[in-house]
Amino acid sequence: MDIIGDRKFVEVPGGKTHELPPLLVKTVPDVKRMDKMMCLAAEIIEQEEMIPIPALPFASDEILEARKMDLALNLVDQYLGLLSHWHWGDAVIEWIRQCEITFGTRLELRNLLRSDLWPHAGRSSFVKLLEDKSVQTGSVHLDKAVGIRLAYRRMPPLGCYTDQFLFYLSESAFSNVYRSWMGITPSGDASLPPERFHFDVVSTSVEIVH
Repeated sequence: MDIIGDRKFVEVPGGKTHELPPLLVKTVPDVKRMDKMMCLAAEIIEQEEMIPIPALPFASDEILEARKMDLALNLVDQYLGLLSHWHWGDAVIEWIRQCEITFGTRLELRNLLRSDLWPHAGRSSFVKLLEDKSVQTGSVHLDKAVGIRLAYRRMPPLGCYTDQFLFYLSESAFSNVYRSWMGITPSGDASLPPERFHFDVVSTSVEIVH
């Protein structure tokens, strides 16, 4: 076992670099039917009464419509951000499953995931491996992405949300889900040495249907 700072790394037998399954990420492209999403967002704004008319007694119709448009754009932007995180989280969860299968089929890696041995790697060790390998995720935070995927098996469409959820949801909420998931495994879990593993990241576009 190697210890670097406060990090513990499992010892991988031999000296070769192990090839792991590719990480297949579905990225969210530019929305072709933005008009449809904007209509859904506008309906949420109307239903949730997000613009209290008594609070704007002297506002013109043009000002009210502009305010609604701004809120709708913000709502769609918030949703697309969550959707991008969910697709990354879904890809990571599936990749971890594939990696566990790979470890189980290779004698030199099989014992690294055994919980009755110490130190050993856990499922969250694969997320740390992605971070150690500096995988480019854009504006996506891996802890939040995995947390959203753990919370939602399938991402609900925009019309299922309320304004309170999309506008006021704390950024830390899904990160807390991730930390709870990490806490399932013993605190003695060690990291996987990044120099001993290689994998490709493959991105494909996903069509947004509402």
